[in-house]
Amino acid sequence: MKKILYKSDSRGHANHGWLDTHHTFSFASYYNPDRIHFGALRVLNDDKITSGTGFPKHPHENMEIISIPLRGDLAHEDSMGNQATIKQGDVQVMSAGTGVTHSEFNPNKDIGTEFLQIWVFPNKENIEPRYGQVHYAVAERKNSFQMVVSPKEAGLDTWIQQDAWFHLADFEKGFEKSYELKKKDNGLFVFLLEGEIEIEGEKLEKRDGIGLLNLDEVNIKANEDSEMLLMEVPMEW
Repeated sequence: MKKILYKSDSRGHANHGWLDTHHTFSFASYYNPDRIHFGALRVLNDDKITSGTGFPKHPHENMEIISIPLRGDLAHEDSMGNQATIKQGDVQVMSAGTGVTHSEFNPNKDIGTEFLQIWVFPNKENIEPRYGQVHYAVAERKNSFQMVVSPKEAGLDTWIQQDAWFHLADFEKGFEKSYELKKKDNGLFVFLLEGEIEIEGEKLEKRDGIGLLNLDEVNIKANEDSEMLLMEVPMEW
């Protein structure tokens, strides 16, 4: 097994006033040649948007884009005609394919929005753009791995054009459980949202991440009540 540790305070950071963002991988003005991507996982941004502000319309193509709100709301509008607001518990996916433009704003007047912006390289380019949004009950991830992103064949409405599986999990203090990878030669990236966990001999604290390669399963133990995102992705595609 190979382990790559990404401590919270080692991430790229930019504060634009309206946007306070941390980058696990190289993005915008942050560049680290050793942190371009983890397999098909290209972007993991931890964003905070001030009330009444956001990202104006901008283009994407040939990328799978996943947004997961952690606090507050995010209003979305795109060139496919979708208008929606995603909230805590929702997961949004967008296959940019041949090209799409979209905007994202915090519609609230007095509450900041926090969300994860994640990009995954697709295994097929120039497909027709598509949009998906699902609310996943938070209670169903208690001491369990709740699948929220998958390939199309798994049957979720939040599927992406890649052999990747995302799970959210909330573990109580002292709870321990193993995650079995779904596809041989995939890697697993674990991002800790809250709490403290032990994973393969490493201790992760809030907003730490770890990439794991050459393994079939991984054991996770919560030292505190903890919330995490597990992203299983191909290392080659």
